Amino acid sequence: MLTNSQYSALTIEGARVVDPISQRDEVADVFVVDGKIAAEPGVDAHKIDASGLIVSPGLWDIHVHLREPGQTHKETIESGTLAAAAGGFTLVACMPNTAPPLDSPEAIRLVTDRASIVSSATVLPIATITKGRKGLELTDFSSLQEAGAVAFTDDGDGVEDDAVMLGAFEQAAKVDTVLIQHCEYKELSAGGVMHLGKVSKRIGMPGLDPRSEEAMIERDIGLCRKTGGRYHVAHISTAKAIDLVRQAKREGLPVTTEVCTHHLLLTDDACAEAAPNTKMHPPLRLQSDVDACRQGLLDGTIDCIVTDHAPHAAIEKNVGFLKAPAGIVGLETAVGIAAEAMVHSGLADWVRLIEWFTTGPARILHRSRKGIVVGADSELTLIDPAATWCVTPEQFLSLGRNTPFAGRSLLGQPVGTVRGAAVAMMAATARLF
Repeated sequence: MLTNSQYSALTIEGARVVDPISQRDEVADVFVVDGKIAAEPGVDAHKIDASGLIVSPGLWDIHVHLREPGQTHKETIESGTLAAAAGGFTLVACMPNTAPPLDSPEAIRLVTDRASIVSSATVLPIATITKGRKGLELTDFSSLQEAGAVAFTDDGDGVEDDAVMLGAFEQAAKVDTVLIQHCEYKELSAGGVMHLGKVSKRIGMPGLDPRSEEAMIERDIGLCRKTGGRYHVAHISTAKAIDLVRQAKREGLPVTTEVCTHHLLLTDDACAEAAPNTKMHPPLRLQSDVDACRQGLLDGTIDCIVTDHAPHAAIEKNVGFLKAPAGIVGLETAVGIAAEAMVHSGLADWVRLIEWFTTGPARILHRSRKGIVVGADSELTLIDPAATWCVTPEQFLSLGRNTPFAGRSLLGQPVGTVRGAAVAMMAATARLF
């Protein structure tokens, strides 16, 4: 359960302040007065005993499906941002494959207006690249950007037509925005429902060829080189795809990418029982791909971690692996899963992990952040790195329960967020009150 409170003054006592933005890593008190970081405590400040906790800039997830408008039986802006706050996120960017899709200024404003009323995290809408997400006719980037769109994608489908994608790059360069590509050529993926490999062949499931992802990235990098438009690869999943981005960065091209939490931990072996909650898109890959994703984060090829939070109703998901829609929820498990993959494996520390959830997303969207410094707006996440907890989907605040991590024990959990004067705390952390 999440409790929401408002405090004109707040003192967070004795936390480890980890702020990659202002390069802080120290034990200190953090003061919030009238929604801003202050140099001194406010009068009658509410106090939080944060000894043993990490306080960081608010975590961001720039790849989330909130399903509103049109699919509110799966998720709503209200329930999705409650889940975000429970997962330690103060900001999410929502994908446009809603019903109708976010391909008009009116649709963008519907999301921002709704979010301003009911959201527990800041919501940044992402608009479609093409009208109706059909891949044929470009939307008006300028008017959508003016309405509040922070990026453009046809997520769920890649833009396959070369001429259309070239036009998208040219338009993106004109308005200085970023194209986020779901990289998949349908002719190559050919109806696959999981990674094409030994496991798919053993259990008799249609395999999804990784070349469908890699070929589109290769095509798009060529267009990026030609136009100078900013290009971001969504949910990268294969070692070769990561190497293509690595080479583009070495060339100095404006190319970035992200990795999902599940692609840092699970392989296609998780699909061996054909459980619908292990079906996602792109699919779980090989251990060599998981290792490449981790290495990509460590060497800077991959810029940030996302969830691709994709809630589905149980009646839709529990129809067998072949027919089930792809996607899992991830907001409430993200920090624990990422910590298992990168921190508890000994590959990275909490400073690096927080960087992948803070400075990385901001850099991709070209949004400035001040961090935990006096005068900055208060946007904070509190994490208990020693908390051991069990993934219990029945307790999720998301309407979705579709996770392959049910019953898994994790170490490290967000326990609260601060946005301005609004404080959201997990009720289970009783000592904080």
